[in-house]
Amino acid sequence: MSAASCLLTEHQFLCSICLDVFTDPVSTPCGHNFCKTCITQHWDIKVPFQCPNCKKVFYTRPELQVNTFISEMVAQFRQSAQQKASSSSSEQQAAKPGEVPCDVCTGTKLKALKSCLVCLESYCETHLEPHLTRSGLKRHQVIDPVENLEGRMCTKHDKLMELFCKTDQMCVCMLCTVLDHKTHDVVPLKEEYEGKKAELGKTEAEIQQMIQKRRLKIQEMKHSVGLSKVDADREIADGVQVFTALKESVERSQAELIDTIKEKQRKIEKQAEGFIKELEQEISELKKRSTEVEQLLLSEDHLHLLISFTSLTAAPPTKNWTEVSVCPPSYEGTVRRAVNQLEETLSKQMKKLLAEAELKRVQQSAVDVTLDPDTAHPDLILSDDGKQVHDSDVRKDLPDNPERFDTGACVLAKQSFSSGRFYYEVQVKGKTDWDLGVARESINRKGEITPSPQDGYWTICLGNENEYIACANTPVRLSLESQPEKVGVFVDYEEGLVSFYDVDAAALIYSFTGCCFTEKLYPHFGPCLNDGGKNSAPLIISPVNHTE
Repeated sequence: MSAASCLLTEHQFLCSICLDVFTDPVSTPCGHNFCKTCITQHWDIKVPFQCPNCKKVFYTRPELQVNTFISEMVAQFRQSAQQKASSSSSEQQAAKPGEVPCDVCTGTKLKALKSCLVCLESYCETHLEPHLTRSGLKRHQVIDPVENLEGRMCTKHDKLMELFCKTDQMCVCMLCTVLDHKTHDVVPLKEEYEGKKAELGKTEAEIQQMIQKRRLKIQEMKHSVGLSKVDADREIADGVQVFTALKESVERSQAELIDTIKEKQRKIEKQAEGFIKELEQEISELKKRSTEVEQLLLSEDHLHLLISFTSLTAAPPTKNWTEVSVCPPSYEGTVRRAVNQLEETLSKQMKKLLAEAELKRVQQSAVDVTLDPDTAHPDLILSDDGKQVHDSDVRKDLPDNPERFDTGACVLAKQSFSSGRFYYEVQVKGKTDWDLGVARESINRKGEITPSPQDGYWTICLGNENEYIACANTPVRLSLESQPEKVGVFVDYEEGLVSFYDVDAAALIYSFTGCCFTEKLYPHFGPCLNDGGKNSAPLIISPVNHTE
């Protein structure tokens, strides 16, 4: 018995009606146990006779006998509880801030283990003992320790509020249901508690869902900020590169202007130095002659004067300096010409730098594109990896499925795009005839095709007369500084933009703007006819090497 009781807990010895340790435990025919007095009083009020636990209805009132086995178990449990209380009383702790103190302790208030809803007091382990052993107190309802026990009492009738009026949405006591709430919908607190707890569970689930949505929104915003920062850093780097190049160009032009002016000054200085040197040499010769004349004038030797006269009166060889002068160079217009030249240089350089920056930006939208053999004209030869296509001049026997072009020597990509931006590059080196661009899904693929936006094509081409043409509704001849060997195609679906770039020159070739896309767009490739081998070079979808 002792060993068995040690395995049992206090919960197993509590009556579900009074919530206290059994007193004279009896068993109902359905197998549940209650205090004899509790179940007897319950059945005196409730008709028909029903088990409070499993709700089984008995049509005749069962005769109840004290279950001696359970009674002995309860006695053993009480004895064990008392011994435990005695041995552990010295180990009890004083109530800490926020914990419920024992109302009976004097001096140091110990931590309460239970609160009695009848006595309206809280008890530590030692002072709880009477409620476990005394027959008069063990019927009291004890709960886990709570503060403000008076708040659980009906202020009007001084009774425990153990019911809930659903009509007035308030807690009430038994007397309230007989008097003020007689006709109202009243249920036990536990029943309303379960209902409200379920509602709170739903509320908590909704709150968690709202929290999750907001966390996802935060992640979305952080992601957007991250993308924005990447874009901002890239734009700053591109801007710094452009302005650094422009600044260096200005500084070079300034240095060239200064050098030009200084060179002119050096030339005039060098010329003047030459003249001055000659003049100083002549002055030296003239001074020498002057000295000789002065000495001759002082001579009293008649013969010597007459002999020397002829040689001294002849003027020494000198230059006629009358028409010789040093003319300062004119600097008028030098700065203006330098600025005009700088402006022209900057304009070209700025266009080039902006084009490079723009190409670098659109290359960020690079996608992987492969050719779709189901759309290829029967004359076309596609590589195994779907990256190259050329015309063979030999028609293959292929099924004429609806997707296949039967007249135009062209092919579409497998990939389609219906939102966002995308970019890819195609090598056209060595070809004399080609067309590239994008086409909407519903284009006509049978018979003669005239590519234009109104027919669902946004393309450019190189014609057999070596002319580059933008295939707009009214074709536009393009004037290019160089023949592109690799063409980049960029599409912004929402913006309605299709742009073509000369990748090596980092130059914009042409843009279709203001387009209205409502369908899927497919990259379009036209290697055109082989032309007896003159146009046998393939169109090659190239990997995008991002410009530095």
